[in-house]
Amino acid sequence: MSSGIYISMAGASARTVQLDSIADNLANAQTPGYKGERAMFSTVLAEANAATGYVVPTGHGTDLRQGPVIATGNALDVLPENNAFLAVQGKNGETGYTRDGRLSIDGDGMLKTAGLPVLSINGDPIHVPHDAQVSLGGNGAVIANGLEIDRLAMFQLQGNADRVGPSVVVPRGGGTVTPIESKLQVGSIEAGNHTAIDSAVDMISAQRSFDASMQAVQTYKHLGDSSNELGRVR
Repeated sequence: MSSGIYISMAGASARTVQLDSIADNLANAQTPGYKGERAMFSTVLAEANAATGYVVPTGHGTDLRQGPVIATGNALDVLPENNAFLAVQGKNGETGYTRDGRLSIDGDGMLKTAGLPVLSINGDPIHVPHDAQVSLGGNGAVIANGLEIDRLAMFQLQGNADRVGPSVVVPRGGGTVTPIESKLQVGSIEAGNHTAIDSAVDMISAQRSFDASMQAVQTYKHLGDSSNELGRVR
């Protein structure tokens, strides 16, 4: 009977991890380029040759599917087609990848998104001349005063990836990154790929599962207390 309590507690603990991921998705529902997180689980047998087992969290996965498209009309907002990713230089020097296409130019003339330098096809940060009229071409060209000065690098991500920021991911555990040529939609961005409604539905389902596991814990505890009472010598 005690094994039933442990199995139920393992289920409740796993749902707690899942609820944390869902809460993160809900908080970032309006974050452009956000890639949702999902908890990952596995089952461990309670005993050798047992028919039941414990559910244990094994980590998190990142959902790389494309989110809804939002038309902004802004000249520096871009949406890579074919679910391609822009490359950015992380604060630790590691290359990250993002679908957050809200580009901007800082005071030093560096092209940035998500607060990080955007990388060119040569792997270098992109700088534009001071006070230049900057526009972006559908082929990824960075145009200053009518002349192409650089080109945005674009990549295809497959397999496992970890989020290192709300909208920046890096490949992990067999995930791959491949340079590709892709078109840009200028004047559009991508919203987060987990909407508030999706997250709310997921949260209700996970909360119900958590409540059911806790109810099972209480039931097993009550049965255990009753069994001890019956076996007590008076």
